[in-house]
Amino acid sequence: MTSAPSLTPNTPPEPPGSRRGFLLVSLLVVALLGGAGVFLFLRAPEQPVAERVEHIQSVGTSAPAETKPAVQIAGTDSRVRELLSGLSNDTEFLRWLSVGDLARRFVSATNAVADGQSPSVQLSFLAPNAGFQVARRSGRTVIAPESYARFDGIARAIASVDTRGVQRVYQELKPLLEAAHAEIAPPGRPFDQVLAQAIGRITAVRVPTGLVEVTPKGALYAYVDPRLEALSGAEKHLLRMGPENMRKVQTKLSEIALVLGLPSPQQATRP
Repeated sequence: MTSAPSLTPNTPPEPPGSRRGFLLVSLLVVALLGGAGVFLFLRAPEQPVAERVEHIQSVGTSAPAETKPAVQIAGTDSRVRELLSGLSNDTEFLRWLSVGDLARRFVSATNAVADGQSPSVQLSFLAPNAGFQVARRSGRTVIAPESYARFDGIARAIASVDTRGVQRVYQELKPLLEAAHAEIAPPGRPFDQVLAQAIGRITAVRVPTGLVEVTPKGALYAYVDPRLEALSGAEKHLLRMGPENMRKVQTKLSEIALVLGLPSPQQATRP
């Protein structure tokens, strides 16, 4: 019989990016919502009627066509939190909304995941408190169940989000996300495409069917399976959440992509 795994004490920290396996999933859900409800409250103040008339008279027929006011991102956090808090009453989800500069933070993180990069800089506040642990099983070093359990609350929070509510909020205030995205994105790369790429990258990760073997690599750990080790930093984040949590996250993200009508992963070609 195979003996029960024994936890290895004082194990080195996990590989870069793996401590924050929940980051990509939380950012994708919150980034979907980060601009929700804000655009209606961010338009530039309307010019008084008398001033508008005077302006029209002064320029005559040569006046340029009226342009839409730019979306202001600064100062929107409190309203964003108010709107997003109605999408879930999970305490972990609500805690995510306490940080500042929500729109820029989560749009930037979504871009990172879409490119396969770690979102740890943007979402450092989500790092788990407990450390990474391994176990010995039949002479092999594998990821311990306790390591997966660190992300149970994250997966529960993701699964608790009202999918239909995401659709309503995202479409209503999408201009804020696009404004934040325009600050960092190259021309011709719309946010919908980036979001679809990020979700497609995460939902395409295969859920392991057995124990996941790792091996010490300096002060870190690496996957023994070369296919797992070759995954991007963002994909490894999800893998470190464990099979059960992975399924919850992938299911919710697939539902969100469907209700938002995002391009398929094949259509949203990765850059």
